[in-house]
Amino acid sequence: MGNVYETDISGRKLSIETGELARQAGGACVVRYGDSVVLVTACASETPRPGIDFLPLVVDYVEKTFAVGKIPGGFFKREGRLSEFEILTSRMIDRPIRPLFPKGFYNEIQVIATVLSADKENDTAVLAMIGASAALSLSGIPFEGPIAGARVGRIDGELVINPRIPDLARSDLNIFVAGSRDAILMVEGEANEVPEEEVLDAILFAHRSLEPVLALQEKMAGRWSKPRIAFEKKVPGEEDLRRISEVAESDLRAAYKILAKQDRRKRIEEIAEAVRNAFPEEERLEKASLIAGAFKELEKKIVRGKILSEKRRIDGRGLTDIRAITCQVRVLPRTHGSAIFTRGETQVLVTSTLGTSQDEQRIDSLLGDSTKTFMLHYNFPPFSVGEVKMLRAPARREVGHGALAERAVSKVLPDELEFPYTIRIVSEVLESNGSSSMATVCGASLSLMDAGIPTKGNVSGIAMGLIKEGDRVAVLSDILGDEDHLGDMDFKVAGTAKGVTAIQMDIKIGGVSREILLSALRQAREGRLAILDKMNAVIDKPRSELSPYAPRIYVMNVKPDKIREIIGPGGKVIRGIQEQTGVKIDIEDDGTVKIAAVDAESARAAISIIEGIVQEAEVGKVYTGRVRRIMEFGAFVELFPGTDGLLHISQISKNRVRAVSDIYKEGDEVMVRVLEIDRDGKIRLSHKEFEKEGENPVTEGEGPAAGEDRAVRPEKRAREGERGDRDRDRGSGRRGRR
Repeated sequence: MGNVYETDISGRKLSIETGELARQAGGACVVRYGDSVVLVTACASETPRPGIDFLPLVVDYVEKTFAVGKIPGGFFKREGRLSEFEILTSRMIDRPIRPLFPKGFYNEIQVIATVLSADKENDTAVLAMIGASAALSLSGIPFEGPIAGARVGRIDGELVINPRIPDLARSDLNIFVAGSRDAILMVEGEANEVPEEEVLDAILFAHRSLEPVLALQEKMAGRWSKPRIAFEKKVPGEEDLRRISEVAESDLRAAYKILAKQDRRKRIEEIAEAVRNAFPEEERLEKASLIAGAFKELEKKIVRGKILSEKRRIDGRGLTDIRAITCQVRVLPRTHGSAIFTRGETQVLVTSTLGTSQDEQRIDSLLGDSTKTFMLHYNFPPFSVGEVKMLRAPARREVGHGALAERAVSKVLPDELEFPYTIRIVSEVLESNGSSSMATVCGASLSLMDAGIPTKGNVSGIAMGLIKEGDRVAVLSDILGDEDHLGDMDFKVAGTAKGVTAIQMDIKIGGVSREILLSALRQAREGRLAILDKMNAVIDKPRSELSPYAPRIYVMNVKPDKIREIIGPGGKVIRGIQEQTGVKIDIEDDGTVKIAAVDAESARAAISIIEGIVQEAEVGKVYTGRVRRIMEFGAFVELFPGTDGLLHISQISKNRVRAVSDIYKEGDEVMVRVLEIDRDGKIRLSHKEFEKEGENPVTEGEGPAAGEDRAVRPEKRAREGERGDRDRDRGSGRRGRR
């Protein structure tokens, strides 16, 4: 048994254990909440990674299917690459812990969170966040923790910490918060158009809930943490700083007045090269990272100082000014919906594509198999920032930005029952200088409306920044890339005119008060509304008709026991309908039939065929049937495919009929009325009332008199056998009704 520390969170016991598992890792702990269990380890290399000037930190959150008693699908029967949820959770852990390592610490660090057990009620992402902090605190790696994480929901108007996963479906907000005692470090979440003040109250409520978990980690680390890895931060000498300032400061101030991003970056790189050349070659190589760090600090001093003292930014804007915006829709002729959204030097091309349930994404997760009918994919090609790189699969950044935009836009989509389409949005970033993810939100909203998808309204997004030095604070609207890198906060907010739909925040400093956050949220709302005005001026409501190239989905409902008749043996019937009409047909277990067609005529043809298959005879209704079999006692008449009725000889005419064959032959059409459907489904028909004037059925000779049923019962067994033979000949598996 290891060393266990426990506390109570929302009426459930949360425990952290160390010393039992993974004892050779730098730091290791097992976090347990209910029956959810996560093992988290933290390791670091003994020496710095040479030739780099950044922190080589890798965080992996890994779900094992044995955690819920499942065997992985697929040929290899083992876990493969990380799923989208695993990637997003890995990013969520990385973002708050990364700023807490000392600058200049370049040893490789790896944090691995492995889900060992999942009860499908308690969020394993919360446990992984807590475990990452605890493992790092135990490892001896220089980490300025601890931190903790919590998820907050609002169910029936009440804020709840770490709500059970099934209960989140009833919550109108879902926000993950990570923080230390003094600061909120990371926020990630979504809301159903909730006002900014209420979102902030939820964030602060979650931050307050972290205190007992932080105390637990402090107690554990105080007893069991390893000695800290020796690390001495190297700083440039006074002489080196003076030399860098003399070479670069005045030129940098001039460079940061250049408006065009590429021109500005080119000039800054020339200045950086001049700084490097100011040192002898041997000294330049030895102090490369120190020179680069000092140059970056000089940049921060110039940019931040100008913003705080002059209230002017890199491109000359005021603190609340938003760059010039242009919006275009229907820019591509054959897509279902398309838009280009441009804000300053950030530009995205966004398309919306409609599909059927056959296009749904199938998801196999620890929570069970599910389907996803709305997808937003974000691509960031290297040309968008003027670079040359290999095109590869989407990296974690692309997955994260796409997920943020997807959450933002999903809140305005129509209900699936009202609009039974699968929707895929693709955002191609064509140019980037500041929050292409928020530009994606705007472009996605425009393209949805352009496609004729009945959304509730436009959604806009904006990226906010913060510069704080002492008591001097500046909140920036619509930040540039450089302002993001040199600032203290990256704060993205998306929403409608009613409220927030998605939020993401990374704070690099402590001491950001409620007043500062509320000011940022209110300023963000003003910016979002201004952007919405620009968007609404181009398109303010969905087009009345879908694109002519989009499928039309028609929905009909049948009895569930009719599904097999529509599908047929081995899918023969449904394939035949699709080949004959050119439509796509999806059938759900509850009897919902979705027919997707590009033109209405094809859909009507398919609907007519299906109605013919599933229709049932009604007492009193008149049908024009076809004689299928003639017997001594009457004729079997097909009312519609798969359903026959008996027209008894006594119901053919008001006059006496000697023989049925004297009146009908197989294939004749005859108008009949349904007289009766018995409990076995057998149908009795009559033609008497439709007998034409002047008809003179044969009346001489032998034969059953009108009204007699003597011929029926002796032939009952023969009829049943014939019915079975006929069904087998059809190969349909359907039962004919007589």
